[in-house]
Amino acid sequence: MKPLTDCTRPGRLLGVMLILAAAASLAGCGVVAAPVRITSAVVKVVPVAGDVVAAPLDVTADTID
Repeated sequence: MKPLTDCTRPGRLLGVMLILAAAASLAGCGVVAAPVRITSAVVKVVPVAGDVVAAPLDVTADTID
């Protein structure tokens, strides 16, 4: 069996801390609202009804943010 200190060497600890920091930064509201904003942008391209259909999507994305 390895001693417990082998598992907590500084390199491994730094790696775990970097992974946790990256996960925390990606957990923001912008990541969740991005698909709604992209869908809204795609729908706005439709000539006649695009703005009407995109309005609720914009409100939803603003609410998420």
